[in-house]
Amino acid sequence: MDYKQFLQLFEDIFNSPAPSAPYDKPDYLQYTRLNHSRMKRWTKTLEPDPALLQALQRAGEKQHWIILVEPWCGDVAHTLPFLVKLAEQSPFVTYELQLRDSEPYLINSYLTNGGKSIPKLIARAEDGSDLFTWGPRPEAAQALMDRLKQEGADFETIKTELQNWYNADKGRSLQNELRQAVDSIRQQLQVA
Repeated sequence: MDYKQFLQLFEDIFNSPAPSAPYDKPDYLQYTRLNHSRMKRWTKTLEPDPALLQALQRAGEKQHWIILVEPWCGDVAHTLPFLVKLAEQSPFVTYELQLRDSEPYLINSYLTNGGKSIPKLIARAEDGSDLFTWGPRPEAAQALMDRLKQEGADFETIKTELQNWYNADKGRSLQNELRQAVDSIRQQLQVA
């Protein structure tokens, strides 16, 4: 699916008189509403890093990005608009979105510390081999989450602190990490 189809999935969930699980639970439905709003805001305000766009052009190889997502996921709401915009602005990148909890269950081959954390970006070469993976969140956001969990923070505190972190970061960390990954591909191609 593409980004437009993913946004339509939100509308389908909201307009369903009896949404399917997990959206039949009020908390999940509320997270999904918040995420929809956040994605629309990011889509309007995000600024792709010109250095990352240049790195994608210099990489020397076309890439196909598979991005594993779900509408209820807060980290997806803060990163997916950036990933899609970057893919759409690069003539060397195509993308598709796959739901984590639907077939073909690609997430099972890309676990993070044994968990099915999303979003997960799988960047593939034209021959289908993996170039790199990224996710589920920028390293600094992960460090924040790990620290809060270690301190015993409750879910609401973690959620609020991560939201504040994403708002302050404005996608810079995500884009820096992607630029490093793309640059490493170019270096590997030069060595080979």
